[in-house]
Amino acid sequence: MLSRKIIIKLTTLLMALVFSLSSYADVTTEKPITVSNPDEAQAVFALIADPQVSNYMLGRYPIFKAASQDLQNADCKFDAVIGVGDMAENGLAEEYSLVADGIGGLDTRYIMASGNHDIRLRLYCQSVERFSGFTNDLNGDESVNSLHYSERINGYKVIVLGSDRTEFEEAYLSDAQLDWLNSEVAAENGKPVFVILHQPLKNSHNVEVAWNSPIEGGGTVGPQSDAIKAILSKYENVFLISGHLHSGFGPDSYNNIDGIHSINCPSMSIENKDGTYNNAGTGYIVEVYEDEIIFRARDYVQGTWVAETENDPSYDIVLPVE
Repeated sequence: MLSRKIIIKLTTLLMALVFSLSSYADVTTEKPITVSNPDEAQAVFALIADPQVSNYMLGRYPIFKAASQDLQNADCKFDAVIGVGDMAENGLAEEYSLVADGIGGLDTRYIMASGNHDIRLRLYCQSVERFSGFTNDLNGDESVNSLHYSERINGYKVIVLGSDRTEFEEAYLSDAQLDWLNSEVAAENGKPVFVILHQPLKNSHNVEVAWNSPIEGGGTVGPQSDAIKAILSKYENVFLISGHLHSGFGPDSYNNIDGIHSINCPSMSIENKDGTYNNAGTGYIVEVYEDEIIFRARDYVQGTWVAETENDPSYDIVLPVE
């Protein structure tokens, strides 16, 4: 009798073959990802959000695969590839295998955050086991066993938040996780810290319009939003990175929330909306310098920077380190 792992592998190969019939243009290598100032950069991250690779929505995987190829073609080394949640549409093992087939194999650290699509269809313990296994397989170790954890990359702390129970759209952060978050940020003594949370906070990134929900707080992290904001706003140089909204690059991509630098990342595989650059297959390359942090807008599918021209303005976000 075939083992579960062999069945998953065969299913994944079959899905990849089917998806390959929906061809997508090869990513150009004319303008590969590079670092603006490689001699001064202290860390370089690639941000991807909401690929939501699906076992039945056939149009997404070719976009994801093309976008992933831009990462593979990069003319620089990433210190981390950070996934901002909703890596898989239904949290299926076969879907995670497809994701790993796209972004895996780089000489980097993979820091994956869970989103609502990753956890909402099964028992919480099963979601934790599957998502942790997906992250650990990318890294080739067993370091992650929770949906919230932290890692240090080139001296900079990256804090991943995740729901403490099964939720359909929001996330629930327990008091224990909130206390842990406070201690993790406090320990940095004002050094830049990157907090990854799939859903944005309330009253940020034009969420009310982007989500268009009749439910108060729809599209946000949920009831713990104020508590998270109260913790993070106590400290300097906090960079909060979210996804979830599928909003393109535009004026709502960055908000300063009571001193918190909040950045919302567009979808990697789904057509974005509500921005002024809504192409699918986009994200940020983050360059960390001693005195500033630059979020460079990248169209992964086109293999180009979203450059500053008359018809295609720059959507880079340049933020000072205080």
